[in-house]
Amino acid sequence: MTTVYVYVMNTMADWEIGYCLAELHSKRFFRKDAREITVKTVSLLKEPVRSMGGLTIVPDLTIKDVQVSKNNVLILPGSDSWSESGNIRILEIARQFLEVGGLVAAICGATVALANMGILDDKKHTSNGAGFLNTFCPEYRGTDHYMDQPAVRDGNLITAATTGALEMTRLILEYLDVFGEDTLGHWYAYFATGSANAFFAMMQSQQK
Repeated sequence: MTTVYVYVMNTMADWEIGYCLAELHSKRFFRKDAREITVKTVSLLKEPVRSMGGLTIVPDLTIKDVQVSKNNVLILPGSDSWSESGNIRILEIARQFLEVGGLVAAICGATVALANMGILDDKKHTSNGAGFLNTFCPEYRGTDHYMDQPAVRDGNLITAATTGALEMTRLILEYLDVFGEDTLGHWYAYFATGSANAFFAMMQSQQK
């Protein structure tokens, strides 16, 4: 059993985690022998939060309920609220996840939060363009490890630019190994290009 914890907060960029949540929750393209996945939203309090797109989300759990484990996953979306002091608690949990071998995936503003914690100083990573982290993180020391790509995985850490939601999802699905290899390739090709051929290939791969 793998629990995927999604940190939700006011002003979170809901589109950045849309691809990922849709596939992990629906399991519509999972292979038959895929591991069991449970998705849980988590926040500081069990009170409704309002996303940047105007969605109201009532968290399933508070952060004290998060089980740090190498089998579990923590997803950190972008938000205008990452500078608020209360978020340090989930960032400390993110550090614990990385230390025990659990996957952490951070996108957009969440990469700034990780950089401010020093977590990106010695890992390959990306964000919203070269120089972005240097501008917003005075203590950032990871320039030599920065990669100008939509999404990057270094071991059990995935980082992504705000425009890298699809690529981040592909890396998460690949890490969790819940799609067949052919299905994942066709899935990515379809959503990246809109190709009808990729769509039919994806559907056919499900029949194998």
